Amino acid sequence: MLKKLILKFAFFLHTSKRYNRIKDIVKDFLLNPDYKYKKYFDIFMILLIVSSVAILVYEVKHTMPPWVDFFDLYVVTLVFTIEYVARVWVHNSWSKEIVKAHGEANFLKKPFSLWEASRGVFKSKIFYLLTPAALIDLLAILPAYRPLRVLRIFVLFRVFKLLRYTKSIHQFVEVLATKKFELFTLLFLLLFIVFTAGIAIYVFEEKGNPQITSLFDGLYWALITISTVGYGDISPVTIEGRVISMLVIISGIAIISFVTSVIVSSFSEKLSELKDIRLVEEINKRDEFMILCGYGQMTRMFLKNYAQEFKNNYIIIEKDKNKVEDAFKEGYRVIHEDASRHDVISKFNIEYSTITLFALTGSDISNIYIILNAKALSKDIKVIARATNESIAYKCRLAGANHVVRPRILANKILLTAIIQPVMYQAIYAILTGKHLAQLDEVMLSEHQKMVGLKIEEIDFKHYKLLFIGIQRGVKGEFVFNPDKRRILNDKDILLLMGREASILYFKNLFQGINYGI
Repeated sequence: MLKKLILKFAFFLHTSKRYNRIKDIVKDFLLNPDYKYKKYFDIFMILLIVSSVAILVYEVKHTMPPWVDFFDLYVVTLVFTIEYVARVWVHNSWSKEIVKAHGEANFLKKPFSLWEASRGVFKSKIFYLLTPAALIDLLAILPAYRPLRVLRIFVLFRVFKLLRYTKSIHQFVEVLATKKFELFTLLFLLLFIVFTAGIAIYVFEEKGNPQITSLFDGLYWALITISTVGYGDISPVTIEGRVISMLVIISGIAIISFVTSVIVSSFSEKLSELKDIRLVEEINKRDEFMILCGYGQMTRMFLKNYAQEFKNNYIIIEKDKNKVEDAFKEGYRVIHEDASRHDVISKFNIEYSTITLFALTGSDISNIYIILNAKALSKDIKVIARATNESIAYKCRLAGANHVVRPRILANKILLTAIIQPVMYQAIYAILTGKHLAQLDEVMLSEHQKMVGLKIEEIDFKHYKLLFIGIQRGVKGEFVFNPDKRRILNDKDILLLMGREASILYFKNLFQGINYGI
């Protein structure tokens, strides 16, 4: 009976939308660096940690007001306790594993064991509780137990919690972790020298030096000397002891030099990666941005003309290191990655931002992979791809590209027009480059709902000093020049108009909004 109740409870939790939504929100606050509200939670926790440590220092020589004591004892500790429990809660899903195990048991027609299904979940939680981060969280709660005053010193462990909320410190630790083999090797060498020198100085100095009376004194002297601190409270008096001192000092300088070079080299290796991470984190905070894959001629021309207009709402992904350096020198926002890899595109904030992706690399295969990866992450990503021929363009459309640009074909046609019909070429060039009073513009009826349901003939384009060129049904529909005037406009239609900038803006503002029967 109890087994059925537990199983029913697990299915209830697994299917409860409210429960799973709350758990996802808590998980985003604690673990998701791309969640737009996480930074406020991190700032709040940092303020609690700093205030708690400040109270510990202040109360050494001062009497704390009751409200401060209450705040430190109940408010701060309660928040840390809730956070500790919440991290254990979101670490894994008990209900999900129970439902999964139950389904597998029914499929295989074997007995279902509630304990076997639960054991893996609880074992994973126990392993998490034994991790350094979880132990720090637990030690940060212990100072609340006031009968043992010595536990107040555990307030200092709350400082280590800053590793969770301060990205710079966290990144510094990650950089050091990449060189842990070298650092552990140097640490072992340091301990070997300290113990060897400590024992030697104890043997040579114990009888003739009143400052060294135990092995601990020898080890203390060796550590102080090899660190090049040299307090001077213990000095060797024998020739043998002084020779050991010289050797230990030289060894200390060598070890410090090695440690410095290891840390500097690790930061040099990770510097570009850290810059890329910062750029991605910064762009993910924006509600709308563009991803330019490939730094070729098309990307250069596009940014040269429109980089200022988009106000840094873009990022370039380029795998060629030389091109990355060129883009960086020209002042563009670029990261050194391969855009055709799925994990690279997945770094961006797909869920909370509107993204336009340009697949403009020199490789058609890479562009197709970029399209597939982007559309696999979200169908809402608008993808504009570059293709060398019609066959590749067709494959790009199959992969999900919203628009395909064929620069070679377009350039050939423009070149032919310039030769055969130079006047037409000059007119097109002037319109496209903005060197003429008239310009082309699109009007999306999804943003101008007042026109939806009207016939084309019911809109007097000439009255607004505009030339109506054609219409496209939806984003992927066929474009029709000069369509039937009796055609009714739909929500997904896109109108192509030509006219002065002032006329187009006036027309858009006039029909902006929803049609309420006006």
